[in-house]
Amino acid sequence: MRGRADGPDADAAGPATPAGAVTMQTVARLAGVSAMTVSRALKSDTSVSRQTRDRVLDVVRRVGYVPDATARLFSTRRSGFVAALVPSLNNSNFADTVHGMSEVFDAAGLQMLLGDTEYSLSREEDLIRALLQRRPEAVILTGGAHSEAARKLVAGAGVPIVETWDLPKNPLGDVVGFSNEDAGAAMVRYLYQRGRRRIGFVGGKTHFDTRGTERRAGFRRAARALGLPGDRIVLAGEPPVSMAQGAEALEAMLARWPDVDAIACVSDLSAFGVLAECQRRGIDVPGRIAIAGFGDFEVARCCHPRLTTIAVDCAGIGRRAAQAALGALDARSRNAVREPETARIEFRVVARETA
Repeated sequence: MRGRADGPDADAAGPATPAGAVTMQTVARLAGVSAMTVSRALKSDTSVSRQTRDRVLDVVRRVGYVPDATARLFSTRRSGFVAALVPSLNNSNFADTVHGMSEVFDAAGLQMLLGDTEYSLSREEDLIRALLQRRPEAVILTGGAHSEAARKLVAGAGVPIVETWDLPKNPLGDVVGFSNEDAGAAMVRYLYQRGRRRIGFVGGKTHFDTRGTERRAGFRRAARALGLPGDRIVLAGEPPVSMAQGAEALEAMLARWPDVDAIACVSDLSAFGVLAECQRRGIDVPGRIAIAGFGDFEVARCCHPRLTTIAVDCAGIGRRAAQAALGALDARSRNAVREPETARIEFRVVARETA
């Protein structure tokens, strides 16, 4: 038999609360004010005196009360968070990008809800669908390649979209990135200037890492332009290509093209694997084979010899992406027209001992 709560507040009690849970009514009772006053104090409403607000906040701290975000969403139509998707949280480049976003969003009072796509477009689609159910105020994506369903989802969400780490041909909104193809070509030109003429490339087996695929395209383009063979390519494994796979790629490269004199790698991790295997085999680096990576990871700066690589301002990408999202949100709050913008981030070849 289902009972019914009695008393004047029974009809306004709302959903059942777990026993022992701290509610706004608990804070109101301990502070000697109404629940409405507690709500206003938490919003820094000027109708609440400083003395009353301090008393309410003191109770909030003592009892560990956390305001109901769902109630806030219904009353303000603002969730207070943004969604951000990256291919990997283990990759220091993307971790730095997340840190850059956090700096800006924290200062703006917005929280981030992160998703790890694992370099999978289908997983990105699933995460977008799940995150949009939480009503984020903006969505930040990595790269410009998305499934058609994912593009429709974000387009229909009606929130600012920022794409990073790429320069997509058909952007969904704001863009903060660079041409990975140009970065791949830049490294080939650098190796050519260093006297290398038989250059190979180590990348991933699949196209899930579209940025890696574009670096490979840049390798081919630059090699052809310089009159060099552009087919010396070893696809070492599914992205992200590991150190161990980089080591295996050297064996495959030498077996097919024993005269190779330089190897450009899709990332610093795979480049370190190539370097370690060269050292194991007694191959002189850079005398016999020059090695170059991408990302300027910590391992590139600390290994011996240090890796030549391409550096990108990863944290800067995150900051600019967050600023773009805030700019779009500000324009929306003022009912102002704002055209999406593209911010190009510079990359640079970092010359070190391996090339």
